[in-house]
Amino acid sequence: MVSKKHDSFSDRKGAGWGMNLYRNRSNSWIAGVCSGLSDHWGVPTWMIRLGALALLIFTGSLAFWGYVAAVFLLSARPTRWDKSAAEIDVEMEYDEDQQQYRQRSVFKYSDAPTQRLRKARERLDRALARVESMERYVTSRRYDLNREFSKL
Repeated sequence: MVSKKHDSFSDRKGAGWGMNLYRNRSNSWIAGVCSGLSDHWGVPTWMIRLGALALLIFTGSLAFWGYVAAVFLLSARPTRWDKSAAEIDVEMEYDEDQQQYRQRSVFKYSDAPTQRLRKARERLDRALARVESMERYVTSRRYDLNREFSKL
C-alpha cells in the first residue's frame, strides 16, 4: 500500500493538492487561476482578479511569474466525466445553518460564539416546547380517552 507521502508530483497535482485547489477553465479569462482560487477560497472571482491586478501593478513581473507558476502547478478542475474525478477525496465539514455537509472552504468562518450559543438556545427552547406539549397531552384526559378507544 502506498502512503500519501510517497505520491508523485502529478498525482498530488491531479488531486488538487489535497485541498480541492484547481484551475477553473469554465469561468476563466486567461488560464483559470483566479477563478480556481476564488472557488477554493469561497470569495467572488472579481475580488481575486482585482487582487491579481493590484499585485501586478505593485510587484511588476513577480506577480506575472507567480501566475505562470500557478498555471503549471494547478491542474484543470476535473469534470464529472473524468475517471479521476470520482477518485478525488474532498474534505467535508458540517454546515450548522443548512444542516448538511459541504466542501471544506479555507475562508468559510463559522459564526461568532455568541451567535452559535444563541442558535443552540433557540433549538433547545423549541425542543423544550415540544416536550412540554407532549407532557400536557400525555397527562390529559384526552390521552386516556384515546388510549381506551385504541384498545377497542
